Amino acid sequence: MQSSSLRFSESVRVLSDAARRLGWVVPAFRSPPQRPDVDRALRRRGDGHVTIAVRLAGRPFAAVQADLIDALLIVNEIVGADAQSSRRSLWNALALAGQVDGSPALLAA
Repeated sequence: MQSSSLRFSESVRVLSDAARRLGWVVPAFRSPPQRPDVDRALRRRGDGHVTIAVRLAGRPFAAVQADLIDALLIVNEIVGADAQSSRRSLWNALALAGQVDGSPALLAA
């Protein structure tokens, strides 16, 4: 089994590639957040750059991946039905890359 930091890096790579193919802004990702009381934090700098920080320790890895996906949707202001289909597409990208635990059923995107 890969370490959580390696899994995090690979999930970020897969999701960033998928986001670029969609023409989305891809933020920087890091771990952990500076604040100890949050699992995910988003920081927007004055120059427009965005950094997403996600906590790995003490959490199921699927929760980490869900935070990465939700952060991409937030940064790119994807909402409603578009968010649902985009979320499915991003989970499928992770599944196709072998980054989802278990044997996921791929959904029509």
